[in-house]
Amino acid sequence: MPKQAAAPRSSSSKPRKKRAPHDALDDIRLTGDRIVVEHPDAGERTSRGGLLIPATAVPAPKRCVWGEVLLVGPDVRAVKANDRILYLPQAGLEVELDGRECLLLRERDVQAVSSSPDGAERQPGQYL
Repeated sequence: MPKQAAAPRSSSSKPRKKRAPHDALDDIRLTGDRIVVEHPDAGERTSRGGLLIPATAVPAPKRCVWGEVLLVGPDVRAVKANDRILYLPQAGLEVELDGRECLLLRERDVQAVSSSPDGAERQPGQYL
């Protein structure tokens, strides 16, 4: 009795679903009290007199800047995603996420969190 060749097996009987494009930020889980903030523009500036100051000539700023929070770690208590925070840019580490320049900060490096204009999300303070 001659042996018959085995029929080729398909890898799956169901058609494959196409993956929907998603943000790389969806796959990232931060540890501890880490916060990812969109990096402020640190490019060329102009002086009050109108002179162009290149980014390489500018000393490290000692000025806090506002930025939008992209991701927060599980131990962060005072900040949520999409909040605006005030921080010192030198306190963070530069990272690139999904083609965007970002900063990785600790919660203790946050100086202030902007409140919502309507006050609806405002939490009461702790009284001692």
